Amino acid sequence: MHEAVVVGTSFIFKDNVSRRSLSLFNVNGKDREIATPRNATSFNICRKIGAMKINPSAVEDHPKFLQLNNINPNFVEMEYAVRGPLVVRAGEIEKELKHGANKPFDYVIRANIGDCQAMGQKPNTFLRQLLNLTFCPELLDCAEYPDDVKDRAEEILEACHGGSVGSYTDSAGLEVVRRQVANYIERRDCINCDWRNVYLTDGATSGIKRILSLLNCEVNGKKPGVMLPIPQYPLYSATISEYGMEKIGYYLEEETGWSLNPQELNRAVNESNKNSVARAIVVINPGNPTGQVLTHNNIEEIIKFAYTNKLLIMADEVYQPNIYDEKCQFFSFKKVMHDMGHPYNGMELVSFMSASKGFLGECGLRGGYFEIINVCPDVKAMLWKSITASLCSTTAGQVALSALVNPPDETEPSYEQYTNERDDVLASLRERAELMYEILRKFEGFQVNPIQGAMYVFPKIDIPPKAAAAAKAKNMPADTFYAAELLENTGVCIVPGSGFGQKPFTNHFRSTILPQIPLLKEMMTRFKKFHTDFMKKYK
Repeated sequence: MHEAVVVGTSFIFKDNVSRRSLSLFNVNGKDREIATPRNATSFNICRKIGAMKINPSAVEDHPKFLQLNNINPNFVEMEYAVRGPLVVRAGEIEKELKHGANKPFDYVIRANIGDCQAMGQKPNTFLRQLLNLTFCPELLDCAEYPDDVKDRAEEILEACHGGSVGSYTDSAGLEVVRRQVANYIERRDCINCDWRNVYLTDGATSGIKRILSLLNCEVNGKKPGVMLPIPQYPLYSATISEYGMEKIGYYLEEETGWSLNPQELNRAVNESNKNSVARAIVVINPGNPTGQVLTHNNIEEIIKFAYTNKLLIMADEVYQPNIYDEKCQFFSFKKVMHDMGHPYNGMELVSFMSASKGFLGECGLRGGYFEIINVCPDVKAMLWKSITASLCSTTAGQVALSALVNPPDETEPSYEQYTNERDDVLASLRERAELMYEILRKFEGFQVNPIQGAMYVFPKIDIPPKAAAAAKAKNMPADTFYAAELLENTGVCIVPGSGFGQKPFTNHFRSTILPQIPLLKEMMTRFKKFHTDFMKKYK
């Protein structure tokens, strides 16, 4: 059988927007050209894809009816930089190292994604014990498990159909866990929470996508628009592109610690009126990728703006336990809205929370929820109909969420270990945030804001003109060029700022603070040497 080998790819850019170009394939000795998607982030690196074998019969003998020109064009437009081509390249490098490739480093450090346990964080004992008992009820007779964990496991199993977590739950999730979430919100905000407004989801992501889908309706012949902070977590821009909606970016002020200026909100919504109708405003607090914590005053300003412009507030609050700056405090949008009184306390709001972040870091279990309040009952009925079509979220995620919102109290046997583990994780994250900030702010050409919360740092880099020219010669944005060079020379994988959005003519990158202290120090050592050499080379 003959082999087809990908011999190279090229990607063409004009004004930082990619055009569709061609990939050159060699099939049975003949060159064949296949169009590549025109995606500005997913295909923003010129690189070879080596020795990928293709069955020529699949290429020649069996024509494919699904082509780029007859699938959903929104899929082609989607971008998700956190798992973009640099991450693919990092995986290739790991394979090369396993096969004995000679490189100036022995292993890759993945600082591109907020995956806590992948970076060495230990699972929470209380949560894992609860998972053990709910997924293997025979262990309920084991004396090694504390009584408070057993009580919680039995309560969850009693709520499951057939007494098994392998059965479907109600579409919105187990009622017992939804009630626990409502109690958690009441303890946090000191205001009532109706458990029927709580919906359990596969991480916060599926809830966010569900609400965006709900808003996907033309108004007066115009596209629905969603206001996004810039920089923003790419889930939002990717989903909005997937749904064919309009992105309305509002810039955060880097010079004042990534704060929000109401005048910028007005600019963004006014400029968008020509092509779209703003339906919602997304706020990420604490910030991803920027690591800031919004002040009470900033939240009030956002609420007033949303009221004036008749916007649904989508409050992404998944990092609410991750506050490192003692001068900062987390305020939920629900609490601030309530305290502002009439008319603001009647506004439509959806807030999101997850077991993937915080101090649990259970990304793979996919546990999350959203609370939706002050929404028209008819709209809520349509939302419910949509949710029922998806059956239910994973029971593993629901159990993880239960452990998050219903932890042991001071009278229970698991309390001391639980609180010690929680406090140790948060203290370590605070230490890592301070360490990264103190090191990076001393780099030549770097401007770094203190990491107040969340799990990321988002420095601004002054790329030398010579390096910018080298990037342009390779058809890359300058920040992507910097990140690609860092990966190839040090094995450190970060995400270019262009994947999150940034002000024109600026360059940034996002790195997590998640590597454990010894690995983080190694990462910073590699980073410092690379940056020094990079600046010398391109001055």
